[in-house]
Amino acid sequence: MKKIADYRKLLDVDNKADLSTLKSRYRQIMKECHPDRFVNNEEGLRAAEEKSKEMIEAYHFLVSICPETLENQLPIYRNTIESSAIADFDWKGHILSITFADGSKYEYFNVTKNEYIKLINADSPARHAKRHIYPKYAYRNVLKTA
Repeated sequence: MKKIADYRKLLDVDNKADLSTLKSRYRQIMKECHPDRFVNNEEGLRAAEEKSKEMIEAYHFLVSICPETLENQLPIYRNTIESSAIADFDWKGHILSITFADGSKYEYFNVTKNEYIKLINADSPARHAKRHIYPKYAYRNVLKTA
């Protein structure tokens, strides 16, 4: 997915980067572009604030899809997909968002429009998702369970 590749490029990490690598790279970049370094330079301050926002977004996104994070959250994820009903779902630009009845929300990446149409037309969207979405597509949690 382009968003993942762009964020990896922004933080200058590869697809094998673990949590500690992401964290150290993020801290290193933030030291260089932190807005506090540009107190007397208005133009530099605006640029630093913008870059800081991009870095924060990229870091949090990459941490959310990191294998270590997904492994730590796997029991919660399994509980959600096995026992909680699908409350709503939406597809935009190859990202399928599924909101569950327990309040959790997950994004699934690179979901084709054809797969989304099959989900819409399925007699049981939950059964279709268990067979064709959950095991096949990379995901991340975007809303914590209440």
